[in-house]
Amino acid sequence: MEAIIVTTAGGLAMLGGIILLGELPGGSYSLTELVQAGADGTLLEGARASVGTGYVATAVVLVLLGALSKSAIFPFHFWLPAAMAAPTPTSAYLHAAAMVKAGVYLVARMAPGFADQTVWMWVILPAGLFTMIISGYRELRQNDTKLILAYGTVSQLGFMMVLVGYGTAEMALAGLAVLTAHALFKSCLFLCVGIVDMSTGTRDLRELSGVGRRRPFLAVAAGIAVLSMAGIPPF
Repeated sequence: MEAIIVTTAGGLAMLGGIILLGELPGGSYSLTELVQAGADGTLLEGARASVGTGYVATAVVLVLLGALSKSAIFPFHFWLPAAMAAPTPTSAYLHAAAMVKAGVYLVARMAPGFADQTVWMWVILPAGLFTMIISGYRELRQNDTKLILAYGTVSQLGFMMVLVGYGTAEMALAGLAVLTAHALFKSCLFLCVGIVDMSTGTRDLRELSGVGRRRPFLAVAAGIAVLSMAGIPPF
C-alpha cells in the first residue's frame, strides 16, 4: 500500500506537469517534440510570451516529482525497502530491473531538453546525491540480505539519476551503462537471496554460515554478480 500510494501520488503530479508542458505554446505531448522544443528554446519563448518562465519551471518540477517517486529517490526513498515484503522473484524483476528504472528512463529522455534549467539541476543533483549517500549508509546497518540489496538498489538509483540527469552525452552513456549492468547483477543477486531463503529458512546474515560450501554453483553465480556490482575487472 505504501508503494502504491507514493508512486501513484507522484504519477498524478507528473501527469499535471505533462499537461502543463503539453498545453504551452510550442509545447507537445510527444516526448521527442517536447525535448526538442526545450533544447532549441521554443518552449521557453512560448512561455515567456504567454504565461511566464515560472510556468515551465513548475511543470518541470511536477514531472520530476513523478520520476523521483517512481525511482525511490529522496524524499521518496523509503518505499522501496518496505516493498521487499513481496516475493523475491517480484523484487528481482520489478524492484531491481524494471519498475524502479521508469523514473531514471524519463529523466534520461528529458535531460537533453531541460538539463540547462536551474530548477532541473537543483532538484536532480541534490536528491540523487543524498539518496546515494544515505541509502549506502543505511545498507551497512542491515542484517537481512534482501534489505541489504534493497538499500543498495536505492543508492545506485540515486547514482544513476545524477548521471542521466546531468545533461551531457558522456554522462548519459555512463548512466545507461550503469542502468543495464545494475538490472543484470541485482536481479541475479535477488534470486540468489531467494534461493538461500528457501533452502535455509532465513535471510539473516547473523544466522547464515557455510551456504557457499553447500551450494557452490549458487556461490559462483552470486560471486560473479557481486564482482559486477563492485565494478571489478572484467566487469
